Amino acid sequence: MINRATLTASRVRLCASLLFVFAGGLAGCTNNPESQRTPGTLIDDTALGFVIEREIRASDEGYEGAHLSVTVFDGLVLLLGQVPTEALRANAVRVTESLYKVDPGNVHNHLSVDGPISMLARTNDSVLTTKVKARLLVAANVPGGKIKVKTENGIIYLLGRVTREEAEQAALETQKAFGVRQIIKVFDYLDGPEPT
Repeated sequence: MINRATLTASRVRLCASLLFVFAGGLAGCTNNPESQRTPGTLIDDTALGFVIEREIRASDEGYEGAHLSVTVFDGLVLLLGQVPTEALRANAVRVTESLYKVDPGNVHNHLSVDGPISMLARTNDSVLTTKVKARLLVAANVPGGKIKVKTENGIIYLLGRVTREEAEQAALETQKAFGVRQIIKVFDYLDGPEPT
């Protein structure tokens, strides 16, 4: 007879194995083999995102019930969601920038001061993210594997390390997806800062 602890441990090992296979598979999902992200990078980004969200929530009781979404992609940190006050919005940046492995210049705060959006809106955001990501992965002139897509309340956020030309092509491809209200580019440009 199998006891509950053995069954739970087996499930945890299975989930961990599936996560590793899934992360490895995602690293290969790109139309440019030179731009592949390693499974280690994927895991580091995911872990840092969890740590940032945990530290933000632990920093103030006001975050209870707030909708926070933290995305980390190649060193870029994107804060999305809704918080009750401007003070909590600013605090989220302070906490994030104080953490090890976070470059303060790479923190992008797009938190809004509002109540949490509905589950229906979050579901629509997930569908929109999937549509945009699929478009980017099949587009011949866009390095889809180098771009992370996040959606919050119909607004598409594109993250990654790309050239300005690749960023423009990604934005043009994203515009073709039905339901996109706005596109915000959160890129670390490989060809330097924008000319003045």
